[in-house]
Amino acid sequence: MTEQPISFERPETGVDPAESRGALVRTSTPPTTPPDTPSTAHSTPPHTPDGGACAGGAALPAQARTGETPSTPGTTAPSGPSKEPSDIAGNGPEHSQPSVAAEPDSHRPRPVPEAIPPQPGTEPPQSAAERRTGQGLPPGRPTPMRRDGDRLRFVGAATRRIARGIDLDEIVMGLCRATVPTFSDAILVYLRDPLPVGDERPTGPVVLRLRRTDRIPEERDTDSAGFLPAPQQPEPTELAELSTVTAELCEVRPGGALAEVLRGVRPVFADAPAARAALPELLGEDGELIIPDGQRAILAPLRGRRRVIGAAVFLRRPDRLAFEPDDLLVAAQLATHSALGIDKAVLYGREAYIADELQRTMLPETLPRPTGVRLASRYLPAAETARVGGDWYDAIPLPGSRVALVVGDVMGHSMTSAAIMGQLRTTAQTLAGLDLPPQEVLHHLDEQAQRLGTDRMATCLYAVYDPVSHRITIANAGHPPPVLLHLGGRAEVLRVPAGAPIGVGGVDFEAVELDAPAGATLLLYTDGLVESRLRDVWTGIEQLREKLAATAQLTGPDHPPPLEALCDEVLDMLGPGDRDDDIALLAARFDGIAPSDVAYWFLEPEDAAPGRARRLARRALARWGLEELTDSVELLVSEVVTNAVRYASRPVTLRLLRTDVLRCEVGDDVPQLPRLRQARATDEGGRGLYLVNRLARRWGATRLSTGKVVWFELNRG
Repeated sequence: MTEQPISFERPETGVDPAESRGALVRTSTPPTTPPDTPSTAHSTPPHTPDGGACAGGAALPAQARTGETPSTPGTTAPSGPSKEPSDIAGNGPEHSQPSVAAEPDSHRPRPVPEAIPPQPGTEPPQSAAERRTGQGLPPGRPTPMRRDGDRLRFVGAATRRIARGIDLDEIVMGLCRATVPTFSDAILVYLRDPLPVGDERPTGPVVLRLRRTDRIPEERDTDSAGFLPAPQQPEPTELAELSTVTAELCEVRPGGALAEVLRGVRPVFADAPAARAALPELLGEDGELIIPDGQRAILAPLRGRRRVIGAAVFLRRPDRLAFEPDDLLVAAQLATHSALGIDKAVLYGREAYIADELQRTMLPETLPRPTGVRLASRYLPAAETARVGGDWYDAIPLPGSRVALVVGDVMGHSMTSAAIMGQLRTTAQTLAGLDLPPQEVLHHLDEQAQRLGTDRMATCLYAVYDPVSHRITIANAGHPPPVLLHLGGRAEVLRVPAGAPIGVGGVDFEAVELDAPAGATLLLYTDGLVESRLRDVWTGIEQLREKLAATAQLTGPDHPPPLEALCDEVLDMLGPGDRDDDIALLAARFDGIAPSDVAYWFLEPEDAAPGRARRLARRALARWGLEELTDSVELLVSEVVTNAVRYASRPVTLRLLRTDVLRCEVGDDVPQLPRLRQARATDEGGRGLYLVNRLARRWGATRLSTGKVVWFELNRG
């Protein structure tokens, strides 16, 4: 069996064959064999002084390949099948090289194998341009990218560069940068528009869109570039106008020439009959202007896992060596790796889109604007590639102008954690609507987590703020304590019983009631803000407290810092190694409601209660200077109080709140909520809520643990 010639060229240290600087491979001239040495494939290879065989040792590293045994001195390696890059590229066994024994000194000059004809070193020196273009070389002299070893090294480096990309643009750019100028002078990449995702069956005609073009710049340093002519030679006009000559969109006609080439999957030369008819359809009417004569253009379909998703066109200039048949195998490898990478990038993009949509639905799109409190929030995922986590926050308006503030963290970081977070958040909203105490809310959340599974655990902090009493009630389930920033600039870590995490079961939660003075800011957060690999949680909490105090000093003791800017300043305390977990942040600025803006009465459930309610409301409006609302308020208060005293057995409460709107609240001990209905002409009642619905700005009814509250709001002036 006659051995194939192998290359003596080795890439420079640190040079990637797919880069432009890697196109020129340094060749060291091997020593010539004596004239009387036979050059047949069956002759015994010469031995080194230590007895090791050196046949084929000039082309490959000294160590043996994985899965092969080193050849013994004086014997040749078996030529069985091997998993070489040449097999992956489709070159087959004819390009495989025999394995060699390890040499003791890799720096010692190696003799030329007998199967390779001697290469004299007496040729005149060549310029860089001649070495890159192949001009001025004697016939039969190997040129860059004409040897099998060069192609294998280039394919390996190019596929590694393509595989580094994650999203679609990175993969397409990796294909362009790996091939230009090492393999071609220009490239055009067309992809389907829209790209099919997974097993989806595209509907409608197949449309290819020009995704990216790349070419050699007009001026480039020839000493460091690939196969380039001298800089004084201008770039051909055809390649300089790739973006203007080629068509951006191309509809693949069923049964047309382009459809046949794409269906065949294999790359073809531009001078092939099938490609001559397909390229004008792909590039447009003026696209033929950029196609050089001869085998200087390759059309390579891009086939993903299930279907063709595009095409790539590789171009070489007329002054460049033409493509060879083996270059079709290189183009096929590049197209295959790029198409599979694009397929995965599209699937990754769909996963990221689903993750973003899931995260948006799990967290509140906008925060409410309850009376007496201002809110701001932030959410940061752990990393760009992990967009979904188990952290959440919420603000829920409650009866009596109160608001529930919730922040929680499901243990783990996955889609499952996000799904559990969504269920717990929905449960918390439902429990808040029942107006349960904070400790009861955590108790029911603990039961819900146990129903979801034995390993479903989470931490949660639930607080209820009352702007009328300026008090806040907090219950904690294993969550980091909140921080209260006072108006004077003092930051205080609130002492709240930690409790056990949700999901442990059989744990009693405790609530504490604290002062919430006007102008103070309460900060609720998850552990990702204060805990990381570089610091423990209590060190992070102390740094957070110091950060809040320092920020408050910038605005002075009489003015609290702006809420949005305060959240940004808090996130600025994160260092490069502090993003180990998701971060949920909820800030509440307590404005409260002044006692002078509140009027509160108890009414006995008797027939005279509606008339007394009208008189009390009239006096309050006169005291506040809102006489223009007297008629509307008297009518609506009379209707709501009448419905309350009809069924109540205990005193009815009436409260008026003057904020940016006028709010009226009527409470009783009956849990059934009133429903709006259309009264018939013969009905004597049933029109009270209809009047409320027509005259009030907003109205509603909320069930309490002791009954219900019916409320309505009117605009002030």
